[in-house]
Amino acid sequence: MMVAWSQSPCHVPCGELAQGTERRAARDGRSDVKTHKAHAVGIDLGTTYSCLAYLNEHGEPVTLANQEGELATPSVVFFDEDQQVVVGTEALRNAIVRPDRVVQNSKRHIGDPSHCWTIDGQDYTPVDIASYVLRKLLTAAHEQIGAVERAVVTVPAQFSELQRRATIEAGHRAGLKQVDIINEPVAAALCYVLGTEGLWFTELADEQRILVYDLGGGTFDLSLVKYHQDEVCVVASSGDLHLGGIDWNAALERAICDRFLADFHADPREDSRSLQALSLEVETTKRSLSVRPRAALTVQHDTHRKTYQVQQQKFVELTQPLVERTAAITQKMLADNQMGWAHVDVILTTGGASRMPMVRDRLKELGGRTLNTSLSPDQSIAHGATYYAGMLLSNTEFAKAIRNKDVTSRLARMKQVSVNARGLGILVQNDQRIRVPHYLIPANSPLPAKFTQTFGTVVENQKRVHLQIVESPATEGRPHVPLGECIIDDLSPNLAEGSEIAVTIAYDGQARVHVTAIDVTGGREATTEIIRPENVVTTEVEGTPEEEAPPETQEPATSVDDFQVEKWANSTDRVAVQLPDDDDEILDLSKPAASTGPAPAGRKRVRRKKSKTRPSSGNKSGRSRPGNKKQSASRPQTVKPPPLPPGLDSSQDSASAEEEFWNLPDS
Repeated sequence: MMVAWSQSPCHVPCGELAQGTERRAARDGRSDVKTHKAHAVGIDLGTTYSCLAYLNEHGEPVTLANQEGELATPSVVFFDEDQQVVVGTEALRNAIVRPDRVVQNSKRHIGDPSHCWTIDGQDYTPVDIASYVLRKLLTAAHEQIGAVERAVVTVPAQFSELQRRATIEAGHRAGLKQVDIINEPVAAALCYVLGTEGLWFTELADEQRILVYDLGGGTFDLSLVKYHQDEVCVVASSGDLHLGGIDWNAALERAICDRFLADFHADPREDSRSLQALSLEVETTKRSLSVRPRAALTVQHDTHRKTYQVQQQKFVELTQPLVERTAAITQKMLADNQMGWAHVDVILTTGGASRMPMVRDRLKELGGRTLNTSLSPDQSIAHGATYYAGMLLSNTEFAKAIRNKDVTSRLARMKQVSVNARGLGILVQNDQRIRVPHYLIPANSPLPAKFTQTFGTVVENQKRVHLQIVESPATEGRPHVPLGECIIDDLSPNLAEGSEIAVTIAYDGQARVHVTAIDVTGGREATTEIIRPENVVTTEVEGTPEEEAPPETQEPATSVDDFQVEKWANSTDRVAVQLPDDDDEILDLSKPAASTGPAPAGRKRVRRKKSKTRPSSGNKSGRSRPGNKKQSASRPQTVKPPPLPPGLDSSQDSASAEEEFWNLPDS
């Protein structure tokens, strides 16, 4: 989700807006050109649907319709044969005719540099797809409130560093000049505090603990938020990035395909067109079952066609494992933070999939109370994002544009404090020479956060250490997420075995990762900051560097360097990799001393320089996909910033008989 600021209404391209104003002023002999009025705009960049809202002059969030008059735009992109890009409902319709040219649910893959879709020989990454969807929304906003150049992106709380950076990059490719981040559950909490109970009616009680249950189309976000004296503070966060409404669709789709196969000995899953048409039918049926006890679902494949009446109770049975997953995640988050339902004052639901009766019934059963469903499941995240934008703009021209001074005063007072949803640490070596993650900053630590751990070298005259920075998985049972690697060279000469190396890992307020290693003996220091997943910047100490080893004696690029740890209470052994016997660039956690205070004194002045780093796992320069040949060197490896999406053109509709998929047979 994204919040952006726009300028006053204008119908020229964004880049020409300021220049045109200046030219008109110069032509008229005026020099007092005023800055355009800014607007706080929020964009919910969802897995299945996206929407955009802004704060009007009264400080109220208003959702803007797209070019087709829809408040929610399908996050679907269609690439036609004429090199045109179609986004939204028309792209969804074309998915039936040309499913091989349509990309859906790309948000589930964002942050994965190896995932792409190949169409007409061109690779499109999840960042590319997200940028097209964003440009569609920004174009519609431009036509109504002016050009949008700055944005705040809201993302699932469980998003990793790579996924957050990829989302920011998508915003830049769509034409935004500045992008900030806020977690979606926090945006929902702000919408509840400011938009539903606080800003327009009465103040909330002095303190409330709000459980934000956000079940969207592709992700499940769960946060316990404390509101106290104009501050929204996240206490704990959990969720599942691969659990959402499309998983309920998949369960129903599998069941209906199996039934159709038994009836006609023909499987719709064997034909992409039949399967895509069925997927759209399943989505419609799921929505109907949220308000009706039964709904019709039509399946057509090969020469067969049949309409099934799906009972709501049958749908509940098919999806019960999914509902129980949400329940287990909810119970575990509370238990991990030594809390029970007595500590929860409000259960707040949002996200389109939270409408389903079986979801609400199970959550009501868990909490033992009535749910607060006052938020719009589809628009509350975008509205909360606009409030956050207003908070950021409270001391700018935006505040002057709001007529209600109580609104601007309240926005200026509001604060939000987030936590890191994932643990942050490094790979270490245990006594079995197995490489495991060792998390220095646990999950749900308030941001900014900082932690220092002292390690020991394992050989005499050790020359360097190798930091492999990782995040804990978003879902229990999955592997850790590599953020990047950094090699710190030129340790103090003649270090004795067991010499202390203090490693400090920190999250700043924007959840950017900083890593510092200090040679306690000599006071040498090296610092890295993960600005992008592919780029780690290293700071080396000044002083007398060691002589560079001859090329034949340097370590090959395939070796592995780790730290050795004897005791790790917060580590995991889910990823076990046997290390080579001759690994001598490891550290030993012989003294598990830890501190959150200042780093050891005696460090020398440092100078910054960029160093070459090895890409983290799965983040290679050359992408490979099953069944695709490697691209030639002459083929472009990146997609240019997307043009403005074309308007939906009726000429793009197919003249074939695909409309039969949508017609139910006469009863």
